[in-house]
Amino acid sequence: MKQWYETLFENYGLTYDKEVFTQGTHGECDFIESEVGFNKQIRILDIGCGTGRHAIELTKRGYTITGIDLSAAQLNRAREKAAASKLQIDFRELDARDLPFTDEFDLAIMICEGAFPLMETDEMNFEILQNAAIALKENGKLIFTTLNGLFPLFHSVKDFLASQKGDGNASYDNNTFDLMTFRDVNITSIEDDLGNTLDLVCNERYYVPSEINWLLKSLKFKTIDIYGAKLGTFSRNEPLTTEDFEMLIIAQK
Repeated sequence: MKQWYETLFENYGLTYDKEVFTQGTHGECDFIESEVGFNKQIRILDIGCGTGRHAIELTKRGYTITGIDLSAAQLNRAREKAAASKLQIDFRELDARDLPFTDEFDLAIMICEGAFPLMETDEMNFEILQNAAIALKENGKLIFTTLNGLFPLFHSVKDFLASQKGDGNASYDNNTFDLMTFRDVNITSIEDDLGNTLDLVCNERYYVPSEINWLLKSLKFKTIDIYGAKLGTFSRNEPLTTEDFEMLIIAQK
């Protein structure tokens, strides 16, 4: 049986690229570049790369990227976009819970809930962090965003998502946030690239900062910094607050 995220991304590449939450690519890549000291010699792993928006932009800037995703359809869209820009990028259909890389990359990125924290169990989400850690070289860096568990304690997730919706974008309804599991279950409605309307029961895990700290420390990351994630303007000058829907995490082995 397919999970909701597998069904969601079957025919969603063109529509996905128009979603509000995908419009911050340039600013996010500016931050990624600054975090690696603009060193074009490094190798970057983009986990849950989707339609390749960060991989393509970083390749245009001279970096070497391997992009992995579970969705063949999203990867096809990524390859089309790369070809249109005359770029050669190593896109691979792989499951982030089972990666073949060991000590190969200087940086791993997971932006906009790329794989983590969409999995149906905490153990699977941990496997994704673990595989990212294994893929990194000594002193390698992991940059990712995830849902901020502090936000639903003070705000309505449903109201926030509704406020972010643009014409033709996904909509969300029937949200229920479980305080015991920190999971939000909702009905996500999208129109796919073929014009079909899909109503999917989505289940996403929110994390509080102390959990992220503990998980990454258990994976032997030496430094872990957590900030508020502002769309397109990632910065170390944004302290995490209860107003932030997402967290930005920078961890170094």
